[in-house]
Amino acid sequence: MPSSNDNGAELGTPTDTGVRGPADTEPRAFPTSEPTDLDISEAEREEAAEQTLLEQLGGFSGLIYSTLPVLVFVPVNTLAGLAAAIWSALGVAGAILVWRLVRRSPVQPAISGFLGVGICAFIAYRMGEAKGFFLFGIYTSLVYAGVFLVSILARWPLVGVIWGYLNGHGTEWRTDRRLIRLYDLATSTWVLVFGARYLVQSSLYDTDHTGWLAFARIAMGWPLTAVALAVTVWAVRRAGHLPVRRTAAA
Repeated sequence: MPSSNDNGAELGTPTDTGVRGPADTEPRAFPTSEPTDLDISEAEREEAAEQTLLEQLGGFSGLIYSTLPVLVFVPVNTLAGLAAAIWSALGVAGAILVWRLVRRSPVQPAISGFLGVGICAFIAYRMGEAKGFFLFGIYTSLVYAGVFLVSILARWPLVGVIWGYLNGHGTEWRTDRRLIRLYDLATSTWVLVFGARYLVQSSLYDTDHTGWLAFARIAMGWPLTAVALAVTVWAVRRAGHLPVRRTAAA
């Protein structure tokens, strides 16, 4: 005859006391299909990299707007003289700045562009020659080419430094030779772009080809910038330094 405990339950027989543990009372969590911040695709991060770089240059529209004062300056100078050309270029640059303010677009590139046109106009006015309008851009290209080149020689390639600052990657990449080489390559592309601009445009300046100088200024402007940006994005991707995910930033 089987024995019983004090509660009348038979020994050796499973009992149900009515008390359940946490594993029995809590519902099981099943995976959901709702997207999270961790689901951000690599393509989206690559697009963010491109957007970050473009924003610093005012976007595609900013690159195109930068050519408008030049497009206006040369024909007006031919038809109405230097003074009219100077005021026309300043008027276009000012209109671009106002347009960006009205649309609440980033105005820093437009402000820089307006100041740049102002300096070019002042130089042209002081020299009394239309080609003086391009002198500031020619020597600016030379300075940029020199700065980017020195950064490579100093083992601080400027593309890596700027990108690390913009996206919070810091300078830890300098401990990896492979990453340094990638950023060296991207920085070298910018050296070639700025160096080519200086060599070609300074030659046209010295030979008084103002019309061709304006053409070179436009042709070697945003198209070459787009090429340098493409190489920069490629280097950033190979380095694995795409913009950090939002969850990681948080």
